[in-house]
Amino acid sequence: MASPYIELVVGERTVKVTNPDKVYFPAIGATKRELVEYYVSVGEGALRALKDRPTNIKRHPDGVQTEAIYQKRMPPRHPDWLQSVTVTFPSGRTAQSLRVTEVAAIAYCANLGTIDFHPWPVRAADVEHPDELRIDLDPQPGLEFDAARRAAFLTRDVLEELGMAGFVKTSGNRGAHVAVRIEPRWDFVQVRHAGIALARAIEERDPSLVTTAWWKEERGERVFIDFNQNARDRTVASAYSVRAQPHAPVSTPLTWEELEDADPRDFDIRTVPARFAEVGDVHAAIDDRAYSIEPLLELYAKDDRGDMPYPPSYPKMPGEPMRVQPSRARNTQAD
Repeated sequence: MASPYIELVVGERTVKVTNPDKVYFPAIGATKRELVEYYVSVGEGALRALKDRPTNIKRHPDGVQTEAIYQKRMPPRHPDWLQSVTVTFPSGRTAQSLRVTEVAAIAYCANLGTIDFHPWPVRAADVEHPDELRIDLDPQPGLEFDAARRAAFLTRDVLEELGMAGFVKTSGNRGAHVAVRIEPRWDFVQVRHAGIALARAIEERDPSLVTTAWWKEERGERVFIDFNQNARDRTVASAYSVRAQPHAPVSTPLTWEELEDADPRDFDIRTVPARFAEVGDVHAAIDDRAYSIEPLLELYAKDDRGDMPYPPSYPKMPGEPMRVQPSRARNTQAD
């Protein structure tokens, strides 16, 4: 028997939604149809965050209570109008990645069970030079969103002193993300160095709140700034992405004024469409100006600490320190 389906008109496309009544988010009973319709309702904002970017998709075809399928390559079977772009992974291998060019592409992927979208910080026209610097503020165990909020305001202050503007959003969990549009003139290594310099500058403002310690054993109850989110093939959930949790939270763009008393629990698949209809995309100005990262690269060059470890899946990089957690290094020296 054929699966039940409905059809949605999305722009110039008709998108089929199969098994529309399947429950995807059990805590609130939200269905697959609601997921697809959510992305259409915030399509303008979601497309702004994804437009022309290589995008990884995180799929839960049977709902968020099941194991995720994290897909970095183009869906093997897809309509002719769905576009792709070639990306190069740290290993040197290449692949065809989804390139989002219209809201219908987002809806199509949502029908495949895509809960959240993870775009690269580059555009299809130049996949080797990022146009976005990302600050991922990750509260460590024992901390709640308020810690990320305070770290985000520290981030804003440092950026303003550098003459740069950041755009903040909830992560969809306890954290926050700040994005800075940058000129696409520097490669991934340089942009990551800029991210390290910025993270260290934020840490210096309040080392009791913020840490750049890569090794978890050194972080304590602080907000970790994950500088490696600026490395090649590392991504964060896009603005307006639903997150794979039972209550369907959304990674929601905010104004800095809204951040002062925002509660991430207020933003979910059912509340964000009404918010979007009322206030629109509060990050609509993110593309108005792109900044130079030269001031950050100058800070990095002056810092005697140099580079920091890459994630374990990466090849050894020039200038990178040893990837040995401090406690193991001490034990080895003692032996």
